[in-house]
Amino acid sequence: MNDELNSILEKVQVLYHKYGIKSITMDDVSRELGISKKTLYQYVVDKTDLVNKVLELEVSNRNLEFNLCTGSEKNAIEEMVDVHWYLNKMMKEYNPSTDYDLKKYYPDLYRKYHESRRKKMYEKVLSNIRKGKKQGLYRMELNEEIIAKLTILRAESIIDNEIYNTSEFTSKRYFMELIIFHIRGIANQEGIKVLEKNIKKFELLNDDLIS
Repeated sequence: MNDELNSILEKVQVLYHKYGIKSITMDDVSRELGISKKTLYQYVVDKTDLVNKVLELEVSNRNLEFNLCTGSEKNAIEEMVDVHWYLNKMMKEYNPSTDYDLKKYYPDLYRKYHESRRKKMYEKVLSNIRKGKKQGLYRMELNEEIIAKLTILRAESIIDNEIYNTSEFTSKRYFMELIIFHIRGIANQEGIKVLEKNIKKFELLNDDLIS
């Protein structure tokens, strides 16, 4: 039953991202999925429950992806590049109408979802900073909490700005400038050497992922 439910939720997620949450009724869902409303209500209580389950699946999938950014085989700088690529991917997938509907019509779910996402990102960035210090790549005097919060603030605020459009702030050029700017700010001399040695590799690594 979990597989069947996940299949339904994944399809509903596509509808929400394409058309927003408010405009998609339970009738629309059952029609688009080719199932009866009676069958649909075997899996969810109502639309609020459906929205909540879609968000929970999205959080679960994002956490799995985020976990792939980290690993003992990577040094902290390689890991930070992957974390920034993940944040870039999230911004590319961001749908303002879905976010607006969620905030307006499901404020409790909106708060829960965003707090969960923010907490996960904060923990990953904080862990990376500590890893970088331990590996002798980041400045030891670095304030871990401040930098972690600033990283999250930057990722969240760039979406709602009047300076860059989406194609600009998710472009490869922006991505690489941001990576260089960020790592040069937190790395010591040894870390900067690692960055400079691997810049071309980072560009090639993300060539197929960021246009």
